[in-house]
Amino acid sequence: MKNDRLTFILLFSTFLNIILAVLVGYFYFYNIELSTPVPLSEQEETEMPLNKYAYDALKQEVFTPQTMKFGDIIGENEDFETRMFYYEVDGRKVSGLAHLPIEKGEYPVIVMIRGFVDRDIYAPGVGTRRAAEVFARNGYITLAPDFLGYGESDQASAVPLEDRFQTYPTVLQLLANIEKLDDSFESSNVSLQSNENNIGIWGHSNGGQISLTVLEVTGKDYPTVLWAPVTKPFPYSVLYFTDEFEDHGRYLRRVIAQFEEVYDIHRFSLSNYIDWITAPIQLHQGGADDAVPLEWSDEFIELAEKDDIEIEYFVYPAADHNLMPDWNTAVQRSQAFFDGHLK
Repeated sequence: MKNDRLTFILLFSTFLNIILAVLVGYFYFYNIELSTPVPLSEQEETEMPLNKYAYDALKQEVFTPQTMKFGDIIGENEDFETRMFYYEVDGRKVSGLAHLPIEKGEYPVIVMIRGFVDRDIYAPGVGTRRAAEVFARNGYITLAPDFLGYGESDQASAVPLEDRFQTYPTVLQLLANIEKLDDSFESSNVSLQSNENNIGIWGHSNGGQISLTVLEVTGKDYPTVLWAPVTKPFPYSVLYFTDEFEDHGRYLRRVIAQFEEVYDIHRFSLSNYIDWITAPIQLHQGGADDAVPLEWSDEFIELAEKDDIEIEYFVYPAADHNLMPDWNTAVQRSQAFFDGHLK
């Protein structure tokens, strides 16, 4: 009898200890959870500064319109004049080249975004000037940013990859500034007016990729013309061209590998956000393009059509990356597209 009572006491004591251990463990872990000072996502944003260039982050950013400065006339004919213009992005000066109709009036605006150009051979207007002259001659104000590190702009970030991502806020800020374009003209003694509600975008090559990024993060219906746009997912869209570098991309591959270890690469790729586009698009592609393969544009068209994006597609079987020898046809179709949507 005494042994049975002792056994019962020992079993009961063990049971209480187990219950106590469970309760202590529960409250310990529960309190740890409650005492966590910063949610992981917010902590990641603080520790990974390039996250501000992720598409979902850019979509939330507000770009306050600025008054821009226009320089003296540096070129002129009977139809249009050219001037440098300047504005700021994150406290850094950005320069660009404007083509402005001579005749007084109110004109729609086309933001022109060039593709990659080596800094050693770059001058304002390289990659955009020829098409800009056609548009300006036919009643459009054109604004082509140089981007940081080019032209008369301040230097771009020295942080690997950030100089590439900085192109997005550079264009987004310029688009916001068009709201104050007439004030900019007045303060710079330019006798011209803009129609701030009629804005188009023209982009070539990597400028096409930047254009699509802008369409995605703004969700606005800027009529957009793309010439041989880079439409592949990041970072393949960058790595594809590394054979052109002196080191054949060794440095860039290492940088991107380090980036992927820390960041969610999918948040930086336009191919994941195509359904955010609401703008009408016209796309021109050369069949003999040795920089942007025809297949890229074919695949993008399929994706765009699945998302019911209004898109018009022209292929020039013998044309190269600059749409030669069909350049005149391409620019005439581009102008007709802008006329239909902006005039």
